[in-house]
Amino acid sequence: MSGEIVHIEFPSEDADRAQGFWQGLFGWSFQDSGMPGMDYRMAQAGAGGVAVYPSDQRAGHPNFYFATDDIDASIGTVRELGGQAEDRAPVPGHGWFSRCSDSEGNAFHLWQQDEAAG
Repeated sequence: MSGEIVHIEFPSEDADRAQGFWQGLFGWSFQDSGMPGMDYRMAQAGAGGVAVYPSDQRAGHPNFYFATDDIDASIGTVRELGGQAEDRAPVPGHGWFSRCSDSEGNAFHLWQQDEAAG
């Protein structure tokens, strides 16, 4: 469903510590994502997923991904409404995403599920 939060990422200085925090708080059970060459740990939280991963680029807040049925159209709408959106990028075998910000500079991501992405 468009507009639904489907994924939240927690960029972490220490992925083991972050995983322990969220696992301890909510009981989330993290698994390796299976993406080669990437320490990206995923857990199911309700209808969506959450992930922790090590990153030197942390803004002090999680990354939210909102579902869209047509990422190209949504990118165009973000731009028309005064926001910013990068062109879509693939997550091979999973889908497409776009880094965006709204008209006030608030960061978010768009996500379109598509196993043929890549």
